[in-house]
Amino acid sequence: MSSDRSSAGDPARTLALLWGGGEERPGRRGPRQARTVPEIAAAAIALADAEAVAAVTMRAVAQRLGLSPMALYTYVPGKAELLDLMLDTVYAAMPRRTPADGGWRARTAAVADDNAALFAAHPWVAEVATGRPPLGPGLMAKYEYELRALEGLGLGDVETDAALSFVLGFVHSCARAAADERAAEQESAMNDEQWWAGNADLLAKVFDPGRFPTAARIGTAAGEAHGAASSAAHAYAFGLQRVLDGLAALDPAGHRGGDPGPEPGA
Repeated sequence: MSSDRSSAGDPARTLALLWGGGEERPGRRGPRQARTVPEIAAAAIALADAEAVAAVTMRAVAQRLGLSPMALYTYVPGKAELLDLMLDTVYAAMPRRTPADGGWRARTAAVADDNAALFAAHPWVAEVATGRPPLGPGLMAKYEYELRALEGLGLGDVETDAALSFVLGFVHSCARAAADERAAEQESAMNDEQWWAGNADLLAKVFDPGRFPTAARIGTAAGEAHGAASSAAHAYAFGLQRVLDGLAALDPAGHRGGDPGPEPGA
């Protein structure tokens, strides 16, 4: 389980920071602050993108900004509030596309793709537990956009929220799988195809295709198709259509979502 989670800091100080209360106030005593909250967020995000969210400490961020750790605390209360600031900043900057056809299916697919792109640009976001999300302007704008994608599906409010959670949970799962693929490649200095080729003789000594005929047949076909045991990209493309098919079954008017589009690999 991730040790980093959102909304782990002081709620009042976090909300003040996210909604602008962390900026320098008129009449504040002392020298003028040398940095801004957006600059601090950008530095912390860049550090997490380059290394990992675990690398983000108040000391490390202060060093990037040319500040002392104590000076950084005059802008941001602590690591927990900084993490919420980082999340809300990337949520605010996240692309939001509106497909021309306007159907809920195309809009929901766009929401999924937008979130997949967010995870690809900032892999650390998938590592942060967000059961208690930071209720900042970036998150609220994201949530508003995503809920509107489901308009026309004919669901009640609670069902709409659940449907969105279903979509986002699928995307998050795929993002974690993609991150695992990247981590395995980096740690072994080999891509999956190279790793399997290098270990094929060892596997042949212990694996009996006659004992596991279905696994042998399908595993071989998948391996030839993906160059690996699995493909996170293919799983996402295939699974997203199945997620949309599942939502379409809830449509009381009968599949008003528009053209489901081609199957992956078609």
